[in-house]
Amino acid sequence: MKGWIATLLAGTAMLALAGHPAPAQQPRISGEAWAAYKAKFLDPGGRIVDNGNGNISHSEGQGYGLLLAYLAGDAAGFEQIWYFTKTELLLRDDGLAVWKWDPSANPHVTDTNNASDGDILIAYALALAGSAWNRSDYITAATRMAQSTLEESVVDFTGRTLLLPGAKGFSAADRDDGPVVNPSYWVYEALPVMAALAPSDRWRKLADDGLALLKAMQFGPRKLPAEWVSLKRQPRPAEGFEAVFGYNAIRIPLYLLRGGLTDAPLLTRLKEGMSVAGMTATIDLNTGQPKAELSDPGYEIVNHVVACVLDGTKIPAEALQFAPAYYYPSTLQLLGLAYVGEKHPECL
Repeated sequence: MKGWIATLLAGTAMLALAGHPAPAQQPRISGEAWAAYKAKFLDPGGRIVDNGNGNISHSEGQGYGLLLAYLAGDAAGFEQIWYFTKTELLLRDDGLAVWKWDPSANPHVTDTNNASDGDILIAYALALAGSAWNRSDYITAATRMAQSTLEESVVDFTGRTLLLPGAKGFSAADRDDGPVVNPSYWVYEALPVMAALAPSDRWRKLADDGLALLKAMQFGPRKLPAEWVSLKRQPRPAEGFEAVFGYNAIRIPLYLLRGGLTDAPLLTRLKEGMSVAGMTATIDLNTGQPKAELSDPGYEIVNHVVACVLDGTKIPAEALQFAPAYYYPSTLQLLGLAYVGEKHPECL
């Protein structure tokens, strides 16, 4: 398999595998929108600031920032975000990122556990940028993260291949109800690229088993997945966590679509389950009642994109306007708009 590095650097083979166009494609995020995102959430040191969560930074946010910079064609912004990521978060011996950096803590990193979705997003963005921009250092870093993710966070349990949320604290050995997974951590679009970086048929099985588990996770009156799910026996909400379809879970349909998974019954169930009077909401799984109704266009874009794919519904004009207020929904909005612009321009 030694020749695969050259293939990655050549660019087109890996991008085709990942479902992305060749590097010559025009940026999929407008310069204006990306500039507004950077002005709001990117500090001069290169960290993406989660302004809805105590202004912390985390591996997920750095991964999103890198991916958005790549989609915007901003090599300088990408390098700025990567510099903070590699110097402040890549502190573990295995090459994975610590999950949280807190500006109010001393030291800024108080928990060295990783978050597997953040690791995957970082590796994925590095691989795409390294391939498109002929940066072998990005490919090298992505390769190490992909291999370590496979070794530390991907496990086999009762015939399933699973993504643990972190290397510690979620396995069958760590918890009485373990393993525990978070279905929103499966970044489906990245898994073919991870397989190119760290060749193994377990990546394909991870994608297949993640989709099968989503179909099986039908909790409460609205038949939605929980954010934290015990797989010790049959899937059920994990002990010690609120039984909720929460903020992280809102991105699941977007991850499915960006990964090329257009299972109509599943997408319809998710869309209808997380909608209250036409608005996206977090849901108490026990009662089926909304916990919070979310009016930010970044949250609403997810159901708009699902409707676009399922029946060709046009994206509402207000959802096309990008006026970033909070990090997470703003990120979802850009990822959603980039996807529709590339794959379903008829909905714009």
